[in-house]
Amino acid sequence: MSGTRTTRVRSTRTTGIRSALLTVPLALGLLGAVAAPAVAAPAGAATAHRPGSSLTCRGAGVDPDARVRYRTGTVIHAPLRTVWRLQTDVERWPDWQAPVRSAERLDGGPLRPGSVFHWTTPLPPNPASTDPVLEITSTVRQLRPGSCIRWTGPAVATGLRIDGVHVWNFTEVPGGVLVRTEETHTGPQVDADVPAATDILRQGLEGWLHDLKTAAEAGAAR
Repeated sequence: MSGTRTTRVRSTRTTGIRSALLTVPLALGLLGAVAAPAVAAPAGAATAHRPGSSLTCRGAGVDPDARVRYRTGTVIHAPLRTVWRLQTDVERWPDWQAPVRSAERLDGGPLRPGSVFHWTTPLPPNPASTDPVLEITSTVRQLRPGSCIRWTGPAVATGLRIDGVHVWNFTEVPGGVLVRTEETHTGPQVDADVPAATDILRQGLEGWLHDLKTAAEAGAAR
């Protein structure tokens, strides 16, 4: 009888952890964007981590020890200046990314190393936290104009914390821009169920690319 009760308790705890992860809409820029139509990665865009294969910006990459990681990319048929402007004009993210509820620069001028921005995304009721929003504070660590950005920072709510490292690469190609992105997450909640957390991150990054592609190509067509 006691063995049956112990098994039920463990099962309930495991289910609770998994449910908490699956109901948190992470993966927006520290953590990507909430699930959107999947964006197929171009040929050669890696999604599995290999030593030495991570994207970098000015020599710095994602967290090499993180268990939760994802990398993807897509070609956007728009000028590099259009894609770069959308990505770096942080305060206008809510205009083209529905999952971003608010975004605020905590410094002025062009985005640069040391820039800090605070942004939020809705957090539906879940076992991990009763807060209505996920609060994200990102700090730009490396940046090369028109080429790459790397930022880090926590996403937090009561009872929930995820630390992310996010790298973006932009490369002009015939007909547009190859945008590649890679992100890692660490924290008790994500480490408790790595496959589920990785899938959330996958959906988020592909959703972000989908929205960026849609906005940039619409702007280029005007």
